[in-house]
Order: sequence, then C-alpha cells, then structure tokens
Amino acid sequence: MEFPGVGGLTEREAAERLATNGPNAVRSHRVRGIAVLARQLRNPILVLLGSTATVSYFLGDTTNSLVILGILVLSVTLGFVTEYRAERATELLHSRVEHRVTVHRDGVLASIPVVDLVVGDVVDISLGTVVPADLRLIEVVELECDESIITGESLPVVKTTDEGEGSLAKMGTIVSAGSGTGVVVATARDTEFGRIALRLGERQPDTDFQIGLRRFSTFLLWVALGLTTLIFAANTILGRPVIESILFSLAIAIGMTPQLLPAVVSTSLAMGSRRLAKAGVLVKRLIGIEDLGDIDILLTDKTGTLTSGEVGFRRAIDAPGRDAMLGGLLATTTDLRRGVNDTIGLNTLDAALWSQSVLRANALTTSVVRDSIPFSHQSRLTAALVDVGSERIVAVKGSAEDVEPLCESFPQAIRSALAEEYAKGSRVLLVASMPANHLDSVELSDLRGLTVDGLLVFSDDVKEDARESLVRLRDLGIAVKIATGDNLTVAVSVCSALGLEAEHTLTGAEIDTLDDASLRDRAREATIFARVSPEHKARVIESLRGHGAAVGFLGDGVNDAIALHVADVGISVNTASDVAKDAADIVLLKKDLAVLADGVLQGRRVFNNTMKYVFMGTSGDFGNMFSAAFGSIALNFLPMTPSQVLLNDVLYDSSQLAIPYDRVDPEAVTRPSHWDIRMIRRFMFTFGPISSIFDFATFALMMFVFRAGEPEFQSGWFVESLATETLIVFVVRTRRVPFFRSRPSIGLIASVFAVVAIGCWAPYSSLAGVLGFTPLPAPFFLALLGMIVLYLVLVEIAKHFFFRTIAGRPIAPSRSHRQIDHRVGRRAARFSTARSPRRRHKVA
Repeated sequence: MEFPGVGGLTEREAAERLATNGPNAVRSHRVRGIAVLARQLRNPILVLLGSTATVSYFLGDTTNSLVILGILVLSVTLGFVTEYRAERATELLHSRVEHRVTVHRDGVLASIPVVDLVVGDVVDISLGTVVPADLRLIEVVELECDESIITGESLPVVKTTDEGEGSLAKMGTIVSAGSGTGVVVATARDTEFGRIALRLGERQPDTDFQIGLRRFSTFLLWVALGLTTLIFAANTILGRPVIESILFSLAIAIGMTPQLLPAVVSTSLAMGSRRLAKAGVLVKRLIGIEDLGDIDILLTDKTGTLTSGEVGFRRAIDAPGRDAMLGGLLATTTDLRRGVNDTIGLNTLDAALWSQSVLRANALTTSVVRDSIPFSHQSRLTAALVDVGSERIVAVKGSAEDVEPLCESFPQAIRSALAEEYAKGSRVLLVASMPANHLDSVELSDLRGLTVDGLLVFSDDVKEDARESLVRLRDLGIAVKIATGDNLTVAVSVCSALGLEAEHTLTGAEIDTLDDASLRDRAREATIFARVSPEHKARVIESLRGHGAAVGFLGDGVNDAIALHVADVGISVNTASDVAKDAADIVLLKKDLAVLADGVLQGRRVFNNTMKYVFMGTSGDFGNMFSAAFGSIALNFLPMTPSQVLLNDVLYDSSQLAIPYDRVDPEAVTRPSHWDIRMIRRFMFTFGPISSIFDFATFALMMFVFRAGEPEFQSGWFVESLATETLIVFVVRTRRVPFFRSRPSIGLIASVFAVVAIGCWAPYSSLAGVLGFTPLPAPFFLALLGMIVLYLVLVEIAKHFFFRTIAGRPIAPSRSHRQIDHRVGRRAARFSTARSPRRRHKVA
C-alpha cells in the first residue's frame, strides 16, 4: 500500500475512506429492544406461570387463562418500556465521552475524534497516548510502548523505524516513554487489539451495589419459592384442582419476586445520569453513580480542583547574563517553527510558554533541534540538543528539585526567588543549559555541569468557589486529601489559602521509608501528599482502603492511570490524557469539586430511592402474599383468584414507577449508606406481619360482618390489600416521625392515589365480571378508611421502634477490592463514535 508523506491525507481522501471502511470503532453497539425484552422474560417463575395458563386455556378455562396471560403481557411491557427508556438515555449520554487524536491533514496538524481515523492517516503519539490504531512508525524519539494489554509482558517495548515488528505501534497499547509519528495501517476490528476485544466481550465486574441487589433478589426468590411450595402442597391436599393450585401458587410467587427492581434501579440511575450530565458529569458505567455516592475519602490533585487549571505564563527570572525564556522554548520538544497560536499536542505549561514565543521568534526560527529527551515521570525534565547560530547547546527545563542536582552551581538570587514563588503557590520550572559542540546526540547521562539560566514562573490561581466546594464535601462526610507532584511548600500554600488543614503532610521520599502498616496510619492523618509518583499515589489509596474507607481518586494526567484503577471510584476529566480517561469510571466535563459534590448527592439519592422500593416489597407486599398463602389454606375458597393476584401486583408495581423521581430527605444523604441484608430481613419480619394482621382483620370483616360470598370476599380483600401495600410507601420512604414531615414528590403522590382509586373502582368496572369482582357495600369503604388510618399509625410506631432499637446504624459490609482484570474491554470503550446524522457506531 502506498502511504502519503508526513503532510498526511487530505480531508477529502479521509472522508472517502471513512465512508468506505467505516469508523475506527471496535464494536458497533446500540440498545437493542430484543435484548431488553429477553431480560424481562428471563424470570423462570413468570415463564412457568405463562406456560401453565396456556395449558389451562387448552383444558377449557378460557376466560381466566386469557386474563392471566393479558396481565402477564402488561407486566412485561411495563418493565420493558421503563428499562428500555433508561438504557436509551444512557446510550445518548455515553456518546458524549470523546477521545481525540492529533493527525496531519492537508499538511497541518489537526485534532479529530479517534473514531474518524482511517488507514493512511499520519498520527502523532506522545507520552500517555493510547495508540489509536495500528501504526507503521516513520519517526521516533526514544519511543517505548507498554504492550501488556496484548502480550501480557510488563516491560515496555522499544520502538524503531526499522523494518519489522519493532516499527509497529499496536492499537490499544500505551506510550510509556518518548514520542513518535506513524502511518495508520489498520483500524478497529482489523487490528490485533480489536480482535481480542471482540472475543472477550465487555462484561464488567459487579460492584458492591450490584452484589447487594442480587443477594436481595435471591433472598426474596427463596422466600417466594418456599411459600409457593407450601401453598401448592396445601391446596392439593385440600382437593382443589391441580391447575388452579399451580396458577395461584405461581401468581403468589410472581407477587413476591421483585420484578420491577431492575426497572426501578435503571430508571433511578438513568435519571441520575441525566441530571449529572447537565451539571457536567458523564458516567461511563451507570452503576458508577451509586459507587460515587459511597465514597468516604476523595484524593485529588490540586490543579483544576483547588486551582483554576488555566495555566498562564507570568514571567521569566533570569540568572545574571542568561535568557531563561529562550532556554525554556528551546527545551520544548516540538517544531521550533510552529506558530505562536499552534499549541496542539503541547502540555499546559509548554502551551502557556509557547504563547510568548513571538518574543524570541528570530532565535527560534534560526535554531535547529538535533536530538531531544522527552519528558518522563522518572526524570521530570525535558532536554534538547540545539544548534543556535554557530553554537550547539543542550537546553534543559524541569522541576527545580530534579534539575538543580545537574547544575554546577545554584545562584543565591535564583534560590531566593524560587522560595518566594513557591510560598506564593506559583508553578515554577528551572531552566539550565551547557555547551555541547562535542555531542551529536543527547542522553540523560550527558546532563552534567549545567549552568542555571533562570526560572519560568506560571500562574494557576486558586478557584473562587473552591472553599465552598470543600465545605460541601466535608458536610457530606467526605475527607478531601491532596496528592500532587508539586513542591510541598506550593501545596501547603494553596491548601492553607482555602482553609484546608495542612498540618499533617507526607512527601514521596517519606512514603518510601514507610512500610505498609506505618503508611496506613500516616496516610489516614495526612491531608497533603507532595512530590509523589504514580506508585506513591497507588500505595496511598491502598493504605486508605485498608482502613475500610471507600476512596475516590480524581486525576487527569498520564501518571494517574494506576491510581485511577486502584481507587474504588476513578474520576477523570474530558480534557485528560487518553490513558486517564480509559481508566476512569466517571468523566467530568469540567474539573470542579462542586460538580463532584453533586455527583455524590445523586449517588446517595439513587441508593435511598432504591431502598424505598425494597422496604415496600418487604413490608406490605410480603405481608399480603403471606396472608394469601394462609387464606388459601384456612378458607374453603381462594382469597383471590390467580388473575386478581396478578392484577394486584401490576397495579402495585405501577404505583412504584414514580419512586426514582421522589424527593430524598437531606439528612438521608449526609453519610454513605450500604447494603445490609440482615437489616432488610429484620425489616420484612417486623413490618410484614403488621400488614398480615390487617389482612386477617379484613378477612373477619368480610366473613362475619358483611357475610360475604366468594366474589365479594375476593373483591374486598383485593381493594384492602392494594390500598395498604401502596400507601405504606409514605411511611417507609422516610425515617422522619411523623412521616408527613417529609414531603414526597407530586408524581409519587399522584401515582399511589391513582392506583388506590383504580383498585376501588375495579369491582364496579365493566371488566368486573371477567376479573371475578362484584360491587362492594358502601359501609365497607368506611371500614377500609378506618383500617388504613390505624394501619399507617401502627406502622409509624413500629418504624420509630425499629430504627431506634432493632436496626441501629446500618453496618457497612467489608468491601472487596475492585477487579481490574477487564482492561481490554474497558479500553475498547474509548473507540466509540460521536452522535451524527449517519448510523452511529459506539461501544457500551
């Protein structure tokens, strides 16, 4: 194949190839209705009930069988529509997380979405870049790639331009050192990475929240199966028809299983993701919202969170007779002839400095770079071998702590100026140089006996709202700790200006002297971790987690990927390095602690609203199903027909669809909450029997007061059971006593009372005969009103007693370390298309 020169493809050629070969996306994925429907039909009890109803139809019980099948279809449709809408909303939000790549198009540098890359494009890669496609390298500067994602080998691979495997930079690998330029030879599925990603699929490990949901569902399923078996056995012994006994037993099981739980959770998470997106937070994985609400400690860099992140060049401080600005510009690993406004591919400090390059334009345009040393997190400096006129020099810039040991001497004036700038919280680079007429290339070992040229001072002012954000996080029970590569004095200065405790600190050098046990104690006390490496950050996070805390880490740099993986919740920003965005669970459109506080609140609201559904299902619903089981044995007829049980369940489920949109009491989100199955079990066995007591009271009322026959009895209990199991939500949705001190959403109030009204109207509707209902006498509703009031009062008293003496404070289960073995599946998600009028290709 013939490839273009370094000038790259034209936009027209690229567009034609994109139309022919498709986007650089590993997978094409859209929300598929059939997959959502399959999940709704996966309930084995529901399938068994449908099958039994079908058999009953062919045995002659046409009416009841069709009613049961119709209600089942309605139930499945309800869950399908709710979950499908939630997934569609998630898909639209996910497409906003965009990865970009620097290419040569029409002879100039351009930044384009990674999915628009085509074969023949000329691409620049640098430290921290995730290689966007298979590249045949045409230029390298000490380039090394971490290929462990494909080969499993931990050591980086040196890349060259020679023919052979060494000249191929593979898609999905990470640039661990140096930089390079290459021509795209394969994209998406035609790459080795793409083939591996497709084979592995994209399943992610379950979070603690998902594990809790599954355990709760399994617990209720076993209870339902136990009741079902008991009911079927008892009804068979009593001589009732086998088909009728099976239908009733399975209907009770359907009523007990949390069918709508996935839809309620999905809707809560989708709604939360939409709210967060408006605030500038994109969730790569929906369940990450709840995880975000679970964190106790936030470890973050100061740049962009406590400071504005808008780095500006303030001034150069020259050593006597030297030119620090020129030295700093020469040490920038870039084309010295690039325009003053052309900052594509430069880091923030270099971009800020380059904006002033017009001041040294003559010297730069006549200088020629012969070799360079790109930045690495080990050396913390850059260097360039440059011909400046007739003289060849090595220009070096980097952190003062790393460049000073390479200098022959350090002027006292520069030392004083450095201390003064650090105390102000400024970001400072030290510039040095040396004659190099004897050198044809430059290595780190050559950097000895340098002469100090001066300092480059950059501003990154403290955010105006940072103090308020820190207070919000503190009020949410989250301890904020700072981890930075900057000088300790700079970090303390910034934190002190914001009122953040800076008494306890740790530096990278001090961390190196501590064993794991000592670090756990010191890390818990420390607020600032300065001059830390990627390994230091990871150790600090693991130490904090060792105390049982859930740790969120906010980072956007190349060196933050390890810490993002190790943290319980990895958080990055949309302008971050590729590797940081790939490792993160949450992506911020703007780097702002206030936005994070909103995310934490939203995660806790999701958990609280999910628990409302759980408490409803384990109180009124469980009690009613238990009463049905008892009634089927004690009475000489079924307390409700199978179709009435299913209709009751569908109406009950409908009343809960507004729960994800319900208000949450402010005091309920001040601290993280965790699953506690033991507490849920206690709740069920406390409140379920209270519901059953009122069911039995209704039994007595219908039999001994109204002398009701079978249809009237079933109608009366249908209305009472539906009213009590739905109205209880107003009590269990809050821990406030009395419950009316907490204001539910209008939607929840409307849905609950609408369902109660439908239940009361059902015995008088045109479908009453088909459903086995008969009109109820007016005095029944007066008695019903009295029972509901008494029921809610008794539940309110029990709630106060329960949360004061039985449940106590929920005990947080021990956290399992988050699995990080699904690296290919996670990194594949970066190759997803943005929304456009044409067919979208994206990765979930």
